Amino acid sequence: MKLWRPTLQQTWQGRDDSAEAGNAKRIFQTISQHTQFTPASAGIALIGFECDEGVKRNHGRPGAAQAPDVLRQALANMASHQGHERLADMGSIYVEGEELEAAQQALSDAVIACQQAGMRTLVFGGGHETAWAHGRGVLDAFSNARVAVINLDAHLDLRKADRATSGTPFRQLAHYCAEHAREFHYACLGVSRAANTQALWDEAERLNVTLVEDLDFSRDALSSLDNVLTQANRVYLTLDLDVLPAGEMPAVSAPAALGIPARDLMPVIEKICRSGKLQAADLVEFNPHYDRDGQGAKLAARLAWQIAHWWA
Repeated sequence: MKLWRPTLQQTWQGRDDSAEAGNAKRIFQTISQHTQFTPASAGIALIGFECDEGVKRNHGRPGAAQAPDVLRQALANMASHQGHERLADMGSIYVEGEELEAAQQALSDAVIACQQAGMRTLVFGGGHETAWAHGRGVLDAFSNARVAVINLDAHLDLRKADRATSGTPFRQLAHYCAEHAREFHYACLGVSRAANTQALWDEAERLNVTLVEDLDFSRDALSSLDNVLTQANRVYLTLDLDVLPAGEMPAVSAPAALGIPARDLMPVIEKICRSGKLQAADLVEFNPHYDRDGQGAKLAARLAWQIAHWWA
């Protein structure tokens, strides 16, 4: 596997309570660690994407390349309950220099390999350029499926640019679907009108994007999600951590002035996970440089914990 490296074994550490009881386990004790990229026939493949080149190109705050291992460390000491034993750390894809596109291709290839082997994929980004690579991998792995892309995000990320950035992934996926004569099913829930220009709203309308604004989230998100899930065979969920309020998640490139509290996001995430259609998920834009006492890392890891726990 190109541009791939295994996770260092010491990344997964935590408190050992096994003397207390046989089932007093934590994630670091139940996760399987792969020293070679060898997908299994089942389970949840945890893949890191060590990249912030897309954020740099989008004039954001770099630092997300360090996120995967920080999130692994935050997840390691959480309790391992039903479903968490399915987690397998498949290592990380990294960027050489500024070669974003090569790294994105490597991540797509890794996702395809895992999905076709029978694993679902949980990716720790990286900036939101992760979504072009992850989403393309899911589309290629299920070429005949109706794949819904659900983005929990303050931003539409439908920017028009000369080259890929963290702001272009869903425009890229839309073009990719058009090139392959596939329908593009995209929902952006939690989007901020204040954080997206009118040009981006026009593009979303042109692409028939399902939109739920941050102000309407508690009222409309679950009903809109019902419509999206009904029409889909498979779902790719991408969770941009800047959808959270800055007070809960300061550790992102673009903190949200308003945002959606984690407690309000949880029912939406649970419904997607329990739908039986979730094929892939990622958490992106976490930037350890701007974290406060590890609070952001803990919250992001808890979201990942819940996804693995609820994933039907």
